[in-house]
Amino acid sequence: MAERGQLPHPAKRLCCRPGYGSGCRPGQRAGGSGPGGGTLCAGPSSAAAAAAALGLLPLGKTQSPESLLDIAARKVAEKWPFQRVEERFERIPEPVQRRIVYWSFPRSEREICMYSSFNTGAEDPAAGPGGAAAPGGAMDAAAADENRLPFRRGIALLDGGCVDNVLQVGFHLSGTVTEPAMQSEPETVCNVAISFDRCKITSVTCSCGNKDIFYCAHVVALSLYRIRKPDQVKLHLPISETLFQMNRDQLQKFVQYLITVHHTEVLPTAQKLADEILSQNSEINQVHGAPDPTAGASIDDENCWHLDEEQVQEQVKLFLSQGGYHGSGKQLNLLFAKVREMLKMRDSNGARMLTLITEQFMADPRLSLWRQQGTTMTDKYRQLWDELGALWMCIVLNPHCKLEQKSSWLKQLKKWNSVDVCPWEDGNHGNELPNLTNALPQGANANQDSSNRPHRTVFTRAIEACDLHWQDSHLQHIISSDLYTNYCYHDDTENLLFDSQGWPLWHEHVPTACARVDALRSHGYPREALRLAIAIVNTLRRQQQKQLEMFRTQKKELLHRGVTSITNLEGWVGHPLDPIGTLFGSLMEACRVDDDSFHGFSDFTENLGQCKSLEYQHLPAHKFLEEGESYLTLAVEVALIGLGQQRIMPDGLYAQEKVCRNEEQLISKLQEIELDDTLVKIFRKQAVFLLEGGPYSGLGEVIHRESVPMHTFAKYLFTSLLPHDAELAYKTALRAMRLLVLESTAPSGDLSRPHHIASVVPNRYPRWFTLSHIESQQCELASTMLTAAKGDVRRLETVLESIQKNIHSSSHIFKLAQDAFKIATLMDSLPDITLLKVSLELGLQVMRMTLSTLNWRRREMVRWLVTCATEVGVYALDSIMQNWFTLFTPTEATSIVATTVMSNSTIVRLHLDCHQQEKLASSARTLALQCAMKDPQNCALSALTLCEKDHIAFETAYQIVLDAATAGMSYSQLFTIARYMEHRGYPMRAYKLATLAMTHLNLSYNQDTHPAINDVLWACALSHSLGKNELAAIIPLVVKSVKCATVLSDILRRCTLTTPGMVGLHGRRNSGKLMSLDKAPLRQLLDATIGAYINTTHSRLTHISPRHYSEFIEFLSKARETFLMAHDGHIQFTQFIDNLKQIYKGKKKLMMLVRERFG
Repeated sequence: MAERGQLPHPAKRLCCRPGYGSGCRPGQRAGGSGPGGGTLCAGPSSAAAAAAALGLLPLGKTQSPESLLDIAARKVAEKWPFQRVEERFERIPEPVQRRIVYWSFPRSEREICMYSSFNTGAEDPAAGPGGAAAPGGAMDAAAADENRLPFRRGIALLDGGCVDNVLQVGFHLSGTVTEPAMQSEPETVCNVAISFDRCKITSVTCSCGNKDIFYCAHVVALSLYRIRKPDQVKLHLPISETLFQMNRDQLQKFVQYLITVHHTEVLPTAQKLADEILSQNSEINQVHGAPDPTAGASIDDENCWHLDEEQVQEQVKLFLSQGGYHGSGKQLNLLFAKVREMLKMRDSNGARMLTLITEQFMADPRLSLWRQQGTTMTDKYRQLWDELGALWMCIVLNPHCKLEQKSSWLKQLKKWNSVDVCPWEDGNHGNELPNLTNALPQGANANQDSSNRPHRTVFTRAIEACDLHWQDSHLQHIISSDLYTNYCYHDDTENLLFDSQGWPLWHEHVPTACARVDALRSHGYPREALRLAIAIVNTLRRQQQKQLEMFRTQKKELLHRGVTSITNLEGWVGHPLDPIGTLFGSLMEACRVDDDSFHGFSDFTENLGQCKSLEYQHLPAHKFLEEGESYLTLAVEVALIGLGQQRIMPDGLYAQEKVCRNEEQLISKLQEIELDDTLVKIFRKQAVFLLEGGPYSGLGEVIHRESVPMHTFAKYLFTSLLPHDAELAYKTALRAMRLLVLESTAPSGDLSRPHHIASVVPNRYPRWFTLSHIESQQCELASTMLTAAKGDVRRLETVLESIQKNIHSSSHIFKLAQDAFKIATLMDSLPDITLLKVSLELGLQVMRMTLSTLNWRRREMVRWLVTCATEVGVYALDSIMQNWFTLFTPTEATSIVATTVMSNSTIVRLHLDCHQQEKLASSARTLALQCAMKDPQNCALSALTLCEKDHIAFETAYQIVLDAATAGMSYSQLFTIARYMEHRGYPMRAYKLATLAMTHLNLSYNQDTHPAINDVLWACALSHSLGKNELAAIIPLVVKSVKCATVLSDILRRCTLTTPGMVGLHGRRNSGKLMSLDKAPLRQLLDATIGAYINTTHSRLTHISPRHYSEFIEFLSKARETFLMAHDGHIQFTQFIDNLKQIYKGKKKLMMLVRERFG
């Protein structure tokens, strides 16, 4: 018997003897066995039970018909708590009790698998994760990971005979599971206990101490033992029933034996309970009956599978704290997948688990930190929030959830939504669009609380979805029947319920309608989801046709204006609810599954209360497809419709990245489908629709300036259509090449039509955060067309024209030029001259675009262009040299272009004859002289080099250098050219240029490491070698330009070592004496050097520090050497030192060092 009362944790419902207490039910249980009596679980055979558990055989479908008792007991055990059974019937025969207890244990391994592993098989728990095999090494890795899952390990323990001592007492199962000894660990025995109710495990305990979200392998092994081998499990009625059958002596003996066996564990508790029972006023005596953990559930107990809430919270908290490292993002995605799996099994723990996850996400300390710092969350973390919002949308759209449940969720969602750090739907950018989710036929009572918020959070759509319902009769007919038609068609209203063929349509905000499909799929109603998906796709196809007809009536006007404000502020691809992905997934799922598995768990109409005859429920859903169509063609077509939708580029980096990412994901799924003739027809049909759809299509003739570009989609269309309809493929790709947001002449919108949606922000180009990615996709599309057009002159010209018109990035045009060059010069074939010319033309455009702008790849681009022109031929090289001023800077033209053209490798590569060589050389010399005139500083040397073999040209170049030397050229440039002249055998010209360079030079007293010092020494050496007159002429220039004492002393020393002009112009040795230091020009140089030492000394002493004293003394030593070169140098130096001592007598330590060294 059962009575309800206040229970201490973890007690079960209270059970008492008949006749004791007012709350007890009168009457006596029938039958019974002696104390400790029990029977084996009489049920289906072991093999049949295992087959039934795996879904291979329905339970009870054995060789002989099932008894009425088993049929009834199974249904009761599934639906009724045992307390209700006790209260409903005065007398329950023991065989009936036993069958109810027997059938109350879970019968399917699917739920056990779900609660003991992250990934389960689709239908068969023995199958691989997800029911699909992974390719190659990934499959091996997946298999290795799978074997470590508790479910797989539990099966291994069961198969290894590790489960023993299995005992079922009422609604409680216990047993031991032995873990075999491992290399580093001894054999361990785990004690496992499981409570269950109405075919669900309600609590588990295991001595292994496992801390995880899911059941341990030992719980799995014991559960599977009970499911697979029910005939080997000894079954007893609840312990309270056994105790009812004992007299007082038996009860006392029972208790005393129990205490004796477990006296160390239970003796304190036993004494405490005895004291309380003997006390008349104790709390325990105020309640009738006593707890029985084996007696099953009470009426008010929640019937749900055991879920360790604390572990869910701890695990999510741990994963979030790892910040995306150590695979935490993957683990969180697996948790979300587990929620979806629970929803599909219609398990109430799905919503419960998501609530726990969401609470931890909301408590993440990084949210407030990011908000304070104004930084964005990582992309992977942002995607986790998206999935969180989508899951809540699915949960609140559960077609069979109770109103109080939905109210509870709404309250919780609003609470999270109101928190300041709650992430916004589109990242860190607030979206102030109108509340479109409730713009529905049934959305009159829209939720105003959320729509008044300036920003939509990740929970806003779920909050809005709480206002949606499933009571619309048209909607219920759509999802419940395959034969719901109406042939009374009147095409005079916008939102018809049926199309011209009598097929049902569903007019609703598309993302919301698709959210319904997702909710139906998520909650285990795939057939109903498919029916609604087909109705939505048929509605979209009809809408597409209507838009095409509308555009044809406005075409002339729109084309005349060349602009439109018609667009969609809410694109379907990249939308938070992923409507196109949902439709595509639902239809593709229908292609893969068989009827039995696709049917789901139970009939939807049974739960919804629809009065539909059974004949409608089993007919194929393809009733509403055109002839020759299938779910696959419908899936492909809706994907093409969504990808081709003209839609506005959303605000915010994350929202824009999501548009690109979702588009690529959808195309990736499409690429997995092998195109046959039927699918090619769909491609052709949609390509024509999109090209002719005007402003309603992203590929229409007139689109909004800020529409999402179609490059990625068009590339997929192009490659798919090319083998079947090349003309249509090129037409589609060429139309998609445009990028209007970069067109400076494109207006931002036409506001003359109030019913059209205009741009929210008129000029938003700076906020196209993904522009570089978009331009790269545009480049990829162009490259794909160039590759395909190889050998077709007309196509190549058309593609080239499109590239030049639409691509605005020099780096991307350069990439295309390189791509075209590679394709044209493949090793296994002759060069394609037309494609080479396209490559050269693109290269020339790049040169013109980057001529006046800074580009770090410019030198690479110039070198590549010369290579390309070389492949095209001698006339191309001649052309770029003759037109160099529009393509290159003077430096590039001389140092790279002309030099490369005149190289031996180019002559050999082109097999040039003498006439062709001379023609190119003439063009190169002309270019060199023009460049030298325009930029003598940087081009003079190159011009001289290029003109070496032509006397007139060389003299002209030299004169240009002389003319520029007095004005614009620097001393370093002149010294470089002077050295070149000496090297080429023109020493007098070198001397002339060196003297000009000296006039531009100025070396101060402290520039003893100046880079020009070597040039000065070289110039003086050159003058010295030419003779006394040349040296005499340059020394005044040196004295005027150089103030550095050490440099002057070095020059002076070199001039005194040899006789001037010792090696003449023609190698003749000159005879003569060494020059005197007392006469010009060396006297002038000596005086300047001594003066420089004196000035430098005073300058250094002005700011000298003690750590530089020793260095200064060495400097004075060098100065003394120079002083002593004069005939009165000793006297001058002594006077100089005396002056220092007098002037700087305050620097006592330094002067002491001076006296020690110099007296």
